[in-house]
Amino acid sequence: MPDVLGHNFINGARSAAGQASLQSIDASSGEALPYAFCQATDGEVDAAAKAADAAYPEFRQLSPARRAEFLDAVADELDALGDEFVAIVCRETALPAARIQGERGRTSGQMRLFAKVLRRGDYLGARIDLPLPDRKPLPRLDLRQYRIGVGPVAVFGASNFPLAFSTAGGDTASAFAAGCPVVVKAHSGHMATADLVGTAITRAAEKTGMPKGVFNMIFGNRVGETLVKHPAIKAVGFTGSLGGGTALCKMAAERPEPIPVFAEMSSINPVILLPEALKARGATVAKELAGSVCMGAGQFCTNPGLVIGVKSAEFTTFLDALKTEIGGQAAQTMLNAGGLKSYSGGVAHLHGHPGITHLAGNAQEGNQAQAQLFKADVSLLLNGDALLQEEVFGPTTVVVEVADDAELKQALLGLRGQLTATLIGEQSDLSTYQWLVPILEHKVGRILVNGYPTGVEVCEAMVHGGPFPATSDARGTSVGTLAIDRYLRPICFQNYPDALLPEALQNANPLGLQRLVNGEWSTQPIA
Repeated sequence: MPDVLGHNFINGARSAAGQASLQSIDASSGEALPYAFCQATDGEVDAAAKAADAAYPEFRQLSPARRAEFLDAVADELDALGDEFVAIVCRETALPAARIQGERGRTSGQMRLFAKVLRRGDYLGARIDLPLPDRKPLPRLDLRQYRIGVGPVAVFGASNFPLAFSTAGGDTASAFAAGCPVVVKAHSGHMATADLVGTAITRAAEKTGMPKGVFNMIFGNRVGETLVKHPAIKAVGFTGSLGGGTALCKMAAERPEPIPVFAEMSSINPVILLPEALKARGATVAKELAGSVCMGAGQFCTNPGLVIGVKSAEFTTFLDALKTEIGGQAAQTMLNAGGLKSYSGGVAHLHGHPGITHLAGNAQEGNQAQAQLFKADVSLLLNGDALLQEEVFGPTTVVVEVADDAELKQALLGLRGQLTATLIGEQSDLSTYQWLVPILEHKVGRILVNGYPTGVEVCEAMVHGGPFPATSDARGTSVGTLAIDRYLRPICFQNYPDALLPEALQNANPLGLQRLVNGEWSTQPIA
């Protein structure tokens, strides 16, 4: 069995100043697992943040190639975590082994992807405006800009992705790539997983000669506020509930030195069913949609929680098929007891709303989540009813039938910000309903056609973000290489000696970057 120590990770060592009062739990049985974890003390939180702060000057000034070496080493260590590790993750989360194995590959893959970004160098954003000494009425001085890491980043592990959005997840990978040490607040739902992943990162840091405080991790249920308010922390990455994310944003904004919080929080991810698609393949769409709603017990931030269609005989037939599909779904174990309790509460609220009708799904009982289907009156969207806008984290979706295209437009205008919106349509539908796109562009971070949002590719073009409350800052993404932008800031050098400039800005262009020189892209050295 892998060694799970249960101590905090601080400055390249393990620390256990507090009591071992936290217990890892088997998600399926509710039984305690043989792993105890030490609640971080305020002193340990302080030490972790200071360790990251001390590591920052050295780490950010390492060459992109050196940091890429570190990320590749982390990826290798993650890939080496074997079957016993997978078994522990499965016990802590009730997720199947195939899912964990795939997520492990995604997690190591995004480390390697950011290593590629570092070697490519475009993230540096090098811009050079050469001097114009003869310009009238005033000469222009030599000005050169590139981007550096903002400083230590606090990363909050997510419940639903114990690997890809947690200790070594996208926030950590992009922060490392930017040159920012991290302090991870381990999620209480999978602490043994976090411990083993943290050990893997530490091994990689040691093998590649990184500064000791480049990675730190603390355990505990009451440490988040202390961490976010610590003056050494310069940014926060968070994936979780709307309440948790907005609370962190408030804390960060009220600091003597406010800092940005990049929080992914709540989304109902509307699916819009267009008429010709329902005529051509309504039954197929119903089956596919039910599969997306119930995938992984509905525990995806991109789970389709709202389905909208224009009133028609075909929509009625589709809805009958969807009732059958949802009603036939097997109950599933959720990530933890807290998640099941929250889901049951969300379903109860939908049941209790006078404008919402229950269409399919067995009553909640026992320790597993039952899939549910509801239908809401369109007036709830038109009037901004809060309940219809709230994410129910689990295998549930709500259908809304609109009278016509005009009502469809008003319903979409009534939506809050979302991670995704999906159009299910034939080619003729997509042409006829092209007017939807500007509305959706204003509301979401990703628009899909004839697919389902439960699946987020880690690549250059992906956007996993969106207007509030989907995220706290619609200008960023938590998945894809653009995620590095969240933890970078520009700095300008004026009339600086060439030999002393960062390599990205030197005349010889030793990194071989594509740079914006006098308003034109160039990879050539400056004579």
